[in-house]
Amino acid sequence: MIQLLFTVLAAEAAVAVVLLFRTPLRKLAMLGLDRLKRGRGPVMVRTVAATVLVVLASSVHSMAKIRGRAAGELDGAGAGTLTPTDQVLLARHLLEASLMGYSLFLALVIDRLHNYIREIRGLKRNLEAASKQNKTLEEGSSDDSKPYPKDIASLNEEIKKLKRQLQEKVNEANNAEAKALAAQKQSEGLMLEYNRLVEDNKHLHDQLQSADHTLSRSDGKKKT
Repeated sequence: MIQLLFTVLAAEAAVAVVLLFRTPLRKLAMLGLDRLKRGRGPVMVRTVAATVLVVLASSVHSMAKIRGRAAGELDGAGAGTLTPTDQVLLARHLLEASLMGYSLFLALVIDRLHNYIREIRGLKRNLEAASKQNKTLEEGSSDDSKPYPKDIASLNEEIKKLKRQLQEKVNEANNAEAKALAAQKQSEGLMLEYNRLVEDNKHLHDQLQSADHTLSRSDGKKKT
């Protein structure tokens, strides 16, 4: 489960990084996302997201049960400390919940980046068309000696409006890029946490094997 989540998170981080820079890979990623959002693609994505949310809620519930059990031990016996097994289980559930949360967050960031890039491209095309039309009117007015002040003024206003919209979308895209980079750095921290969890699990397994071996030896001595 954790390996699968790390794979998904790495793939999403790679797609987000590809969308951040103007490379031929960005065009391929945009085409892939365009096709994914057609037909039954959105329904499948929502289904997967809902499933991940259910599993995430289950992990959170499991963590709450473990902490509740520790709190019950505190009320009854005054100990209140987690056993090594509970600590490993709690860390595992926490890691899984974090990975699922970051996966959903990166999916949302990728969707926003895709929309921003499409909107920016559309605004640039409209801006270029308006600029060409304005230039044509200015050339026509100079050739025919018939100025078109109203048309030119309206086109200038439209160009200014398109430039403002373009700047707003660029700012939104920059914010989404910053969030994607932050999520990528956090995923690297999760990888380190996963390695630590594996080491703790191995250490706990060795302790359990040692305890079982000691118990078996003591039982053998008692029988003799």
